[in-house]
Amino acid sequence: MAWTTRFFGQASRVLMAAAESSATITAADSYSIITAAAPKRGRPAGILKSTPVSPALGEFLGVSEISRTNAVKKVWEYIKSNKLQNPANKKEIICDDKLKTIFSGKDKVGFLEIAKLMTQHFIKSK
Repeated sequence: MAWTTRFFGQASRVLMAAAESSATITAADSYSIITAAAPKRGRPAGILKSTPVSPALGEFLGVSEISRTNAVKKVWEYIKSNKLQNPANKKEIICDDKLKTIFSGKDKVGFLEIAKLMTQHFIKSK
């Protein structure tokens, strides 16, 4: 690496310039380097792990086990397909009878509340 000193006002700063590389890496080589360094993934954990759900959420989604992320995605698909977002305020969801069963009977829900309200439907496993 080459060292360069520059003066800015009263203080001096030392800057490092990148050395030129004699070897060039092709796109294929960089891909093999990236894939070789990537660790192998095991079973999903955390919010990606499939967990049992409550009967109400299970009936809504049609499954007895699902990951939290997929459950939220399916709820959003339902909201969008049935046009339940408030047209005046897109951050607000107007609940129909089916959504009220999983959102504690609320008529309106903010979009940030969805994940919070769904937490009660996931059964904790030890």
